[in-house]
Amino acid sequence: ADHRSEKCFKRKITSKDNTLVKTQILFTDPFNFCKYYNVRHFLFGRFLLESLEDLDTSLRKLNSRLFVVRGQPTDVFPRLFKEWNVTRLTFEYDSEPYGKERDAAIIKMAQEYGVETVVRNTHTLYSPDRIIEMNNHSPPLTFKRFQAIVNRLELPRKPLPTITQEQMARCQTQISENHDERYGVPSLKELGFKTQGDRSHVWKGGETEALERLNKHLDRKAWVANFERPRITAQSLFASPTGLSPYLRFGCLSCCVFYYSLRELFMKLRRRSSPPLSLFGQLLWREFFYTAGTNNPNFDRMEGNPICVQIPWDHNPEALAKWAEGQTGFPWIDAIMTQLRQEGWIHHLARHAVACFLTRGDLWISWESGMKVFEELLLDADWSVNAGSWMWLSCSAFFQQFFHCYCPVGFGRRTDPSGDYIRRYIPKLKDYPNRYIYEPWNAPESVQKAANCIVGVDYPKPMINHAESSRLNIERMKQVYQQLSVPIHHDGLVMVPRRQRRATSLLISV
Repeated sequence: ADHRSEKCFKRKITSKDNTLVKTQILFTDPFNFCKYYNVRHFLFGRFLLESLEDLDTSLRKLNSRLFVVRGQPTDVFPRLFKEWNVTRLTFEYDSEPYGKERDAAIIKMAQEYGVETVVRNTHTLYSPDRIIEMNNHSPPLTFKRFQAIVNRLELPRKPLPTITQEQMARCQTQISENHDERYGVPSLKELGFKTQGDRSHVWKGGETEALERLNKHLDRKAWVANFERPRITAQSLFASPTGLSPYLRFGCLSCCVFYYSLRELFMKLRRRSSPPLSLFGQLLWREFFYTAGTNNPNFDRMEGNPICVQIPWDHNPEALAKWAEGQTGFPWIDAIMTQLRQEGWIHHLARHAVACFLTRGDLWISWESGMKVFEELLLDADWSVNAGSWMWLSCSAFFQQFFHCYCPVGFGRRTDPSGDYIRRYIPKLKDYPNRYIYEPWNAPESVQKAANCIVGVDYPKPMINHAESSRLNIERMKQVYQQLSVPIHHDGLVMVPRRQRRATSLLISV
C-alpha cells in the first residue's frame, strides 16, 4: 500500500544505513534535540547544526530536502499528521529510559490519529532488550558475561544500501519556495549561541566528514590485520583526524557501517578468516553500557541506582568549579580540562586522569558532578556511556581496584615527558623547563621569574596535597567496601581483570 510517511531523525543524522526508502517527509527538531542532550555549549550546537546541514545537502542530491520543524513533538506531530496527510511515522529506537518514555507517548498519539509507527533499532549493533532477555532478564554487568552472550547472537544486521535517486523518485516531496524560511536548518544564533570570537574547530559535524575519517581509520591496514593496540604517545593526547566517537554518538556514522568496514577489511587481509570479537572492542564497550543502562532510569545517579555503590562523597562547589574550569594548580589536570572546554574532546587517558582526580583520587566529589560537566562539554558523551564510564572510573560500579590511583603529576609526565601538551593548552607555562612543567610550584623563584609565570600570581597554587588526599581517600574507599552487605564478586559489583581495563578506554574516545 502507498503511504505518506514521515521519517523522524532523532538519533541518526545520516542518509546511509537509514530507512528512507518510500519516505515522503523528513523531520527533525534541533530544539528538542538540544533540550534532550542538555546542549549548553557552543561546540555541541555547532556540531549538531553542521550535521543537519550535511544531511540536507545529501538529500538535495536526491531531489529531496530535510524538513526541520520547530516545536514540541506532542504539539507538532498532530498538526503535521493532518496537514501532510501522514499515514506512517518511522523513527529510531531509543534504548535509554527517557527516550523509551518519550517514544511510547508518541506511538500512543500516532495511534489516536490512525498513523502507523515503524521503529527500527540501528543506533546499536545488537538489541539491548534481546541481550537482557538472554541473561535471565537482567543486564550483564561484567564484560566477560556480555561477550559470552554476544557470541551466541547472530552477526549484526548488514548496513542498508545507499539510497538512490530512483528510489527517492517513488516518494515525491513538494518543496516550497520558502522552504528555508519555514523548514531550514536553524542558525547558531537561533539556538541561542553567540558566534563572535575565534573558536576551535577540531570536529566538523556531518556524515561526509565521518566517512572521510572512517576511510583514514581503515587506511591503517596493519593495525586492522594484526589488531595491534595503538601505542600511546604524547601525540595521542591531541585530537586525531581519524577520531570517530562524536560521529557515532550523533549517528553521523552508523555503528553497523563501522562494524562491517572493519570486518570486511580484516577478512580481506587475513584471507577470509573470521575476526575476533576483540577487533570490535570500541563498539562492544559502547553496547555494554547501553545494555547496562537501558532499563535503569537511575543509571546516571547514585541514589536509587541498584548497581552503584553508595559512597558519602563531599559537597564542595568551589573545588568542583576549579576542576571544571581548569584551575586546580596541577598543569596536567588543567590542560585536560582546558582542551575539553575548547575542543569538546579529550583522550581516554586524560578522561581517566581527571575523573580519578575529581572523585576517589583527590577531591572526593561525586562522579555525578563530573558526569554532568562531561555531558555539557564532551561531544561523544552518550548518556549510557558517560554515566557508565564515570561509575567505572570512580569505582562506584563495574570496577573495584580503588587502590590504583592516577597521580596528577607522574601520570602525565610518563605520557608526555616534554610537556608539549601542557604548553599547548596552558600557554602561561610554555617557558617552564621540562623539569618543572608538571609541578611549577617546585621551581625556584628565579626559574618562575624567567618563565614570566609566578605560581600563586599568574598560575594557581595546587589546590590540594595529592599525596595526603589520595592516602586518605583510599582509606575511605576501603571502609565503604568493607561495609558492603554483598560480596565483591556479585555480578553488580565486579572486579574487572587488568587486561580488560584498557579495552574500556577504546569505547569512550574512538
